[in-house]
Amino acid sequence: MFHGEGHFVRTHDLLEIDAKRLLASQASAPQWVEGELRKSPFAVVRRSPCLGHEIPIGIRGTGRNQRWAAFCHSKLVKSVLTPSQLLTRAIPTSRANAILALRALDVLKERWMESVLPWGPGGSVGFELASGRHVVTPESDLDIVIYGERRMTVEEAKSLCDRAMSLPVAVDIHVETPECGFSLKEFAGRGPAAILLRVLRGIVLAKDPWGDEIGSMNPNYAAARSILLNRDCGRLLKNEFRRTDVQMNRRKGAAK
Repeated sequence: MFHGEGHFVRTHDLLEIDAKRLLASQASAPQWVEGELRKSPFAVVRRSPCLGHEIPIGIRGTGRNQRWAAFCHSKLVKSVLTPSQLLTRAIPTSRANAILALRALDVLKERWMESVLPWGPGGSVGFELASGRHVVTPESDLDIVIYGERRMTVEEAKSLCDRAMSLPVAVDIHVETPECGFSLKEFAGRGPAAILLRVLRGIVLAKDPWGDEIGSMNPNYAAARSILLNRDCGRLLKNEFRRTDVQMNRRKGAAK
């Protein structure tokens, strides 16, 4: 969660930004970023320590290798779209017929109609609904974000997973608590075991995503500032991915 001037945003929210002013403040932006922001001036809020009024964002390009991590001052944010708000965006019939991920979202809306937790599409589906650009491809999966503002039981998680089965595409469901993110499927089937949680400093193993100890795992912003101001954002993001791979490999080795 991040607080800015007049804005309250969370990981996976989509921001409509002042692209011209953002690019003027980002001399290290890859060449493709300017072209993409001209087509659709939207960025996704990513998980990272917030530096004052600077919101951590990600810019997506056409190719999978075109992902750029940056920071955007809250003054450059024109509007905020949450995944839940995107559920109200109509999907044209022609797109739903051609794109399985969009069709799957329509089906899931019916199945999760009585869900009490806020949820909505993320990934390419969320970006298309926010920007209006046709970025979802026939090969795209459906990413879903659930905001676990209160503690969720394993039984609730299993029920949601069961109702998300047999959709026309693979569905990846993430849960976001105020302190961390995790896989709904892993939580539903965890038993007594710990699960992987994404916190600000990377990946940790814990049993309770809502536990008091999770907050203590996140670095304070003052400590994060001294690191981030001296590193390139893109390189820092790559280091986070490397740490994730190491954690997962260690976990697999322990399970053998």
